[in-house]
Amino acid sequence: MNVVLIEDEKLVSDDLSDILQSLDGNIHISKTISSVKEAMHYFKNNATPQLIFSDIQLGDGYSFEIFKELQTTTPVIYCTAFNEHALQAFENNGIAYVLKPYSKNTIRQALDKYQSLKKTFVLQQQQINYDQLINAITGNSIKSQTLLVNYKNKIIPVKITDVAFFTIEHKTTSLVTLQNQQYSISHTLDELEQICGADFFRANRQFLINKAGVKEVLHYGLRKLFVNLCVETKGEVVINKVKTTVFLNWLKG
Repeated sequence: MNVVLIEDEKLVSDDLSDILQSLDGNIHISKTISSVKEAMHYFKNNATPQLIFSDIQLGDGYSFEIFKELQTTTPVIYCTAFNEHALQAFENNGIAYVLKPYSKNTIRQALDKYQSLKKTFVLQQQQINYDQLINAITGNSIKSQTLLVNYKNKIIPVKITDVAFFTIEHKTTSLVTLQNQQYSISHTLDELEQICGADFFRANRQFLINKAGVKEVLHYGLRKLFVNLCVETKGEVVINKVKTTVFLNWLKG
């Protein structure tokens, strides 16, 4: 399957390329494009790919401009740090909307969405039925507002907005609230990343953090960042250099 990536940060595009090829050995990255201008030229002079992964905010404009100008029917999976463009995405060939920082699991889910929707339309031959796609996609986008945790002989409801961070240690997932209450929970961090939505950031394999819980961010050498939360953590919350730009965009968004 020929895939084109539209992403203006090389580290991010390299990471996405590695994830895609690890998920499906049949994926061939035909081209990585970093700007609206470059995309216009490429798509006008090259064969249409079967699938496009695209960031939304590029250095010289929004990627929506590309698809409006070219009027292509190639499906697009949007990968972005911002959630306010979802409706526009679905009106511009979007079949999935993945929030950065994405994980291997969220990219796998987007590819699964592509494969399931592929049966409902003929690629590159007819206009996509956006109403059908939006209904299919939004059916999975409703986020739970409360988590139920077991504590001794009790079941305690915890609002997601009250969680400072989730962490995993010795294969056990825990949540810590903004009031510094800690509970074990049955979900994995990958599952919680999907449940909790854009206000939470997957800092690394050990931590999923709430924007409301961030106290300060410190430079940590070699372009890494150290995140101090408003409640104490057992381990350090470190953002590696690949994720620093995405993290800072998320924090200010």
